[in-house]
Amino acid sequence: MHANRTSTRDIVYIALFAALTAALSLFPPITIPAIGVPVTAQSLGPMLAGAILGARRGALALLLFVALVAVGLPLLSGGRGGLGVFFGPSGGYIVGWVAAAFVIGLLHEWGWRSLNVVGSFIYCAIGGIIVLYAMGISWTAYYVNMPIMETAIASSVFVIGDVIKAGLAAVVAVAVKRAYPIIQKPSIA
Repeated sequence: MHANRTSTRDIVYIALFAALTAALSLFPPITIPAIGVPVTAQSLGPMLAGAILGARRGALALLLFVALVAVGLPLLSGGRGGLGVFFGPSGGYIVGWVAAAFVIGLLHEWGWRSLNVVGSFIYCAIGGIIVLYAMGISWTAYYVNMPIMETAIASSVFVIGDVIKAGLAAVVAVAVKRAYPIIQKPSIA
């Protein structure tokens, strides 16, 4: 099959991981008063999508999810949805999920042959914390009109939870790789 064609199976995986990210909204959010960004289980969605589906399908799953939120479906934690959420303090994080899933997937494809829990954890942390925070903190700093360093310090309360999510995603990704590898081979040479 040509690398750029999307199969029915790919579409099912993309929809499944968009739905999984939506289902993670059922865990109640905890909002940090200083910056107004909620701590949610949903940031586990891009980590799982990238780690299990790979770069292209993982990013498309989160792009689908973000598009559904944009048209007004209340899929974000706390029942939020609509274009307004992109213009609030967490807008950069929501859009950043697409980039995070892509980076996580790309790293997993790159390290696929020797993938283990430690490697998967590192890949999830790079995409799901470093890439995501770079986008989210930048947007939040702009939105709340706060210096970027202060915003980064205020956002540091999220790191512990995201490290836990990266660990959980890594364990799941390696288990799926062993039982039912969805990433069949690296798409990059």
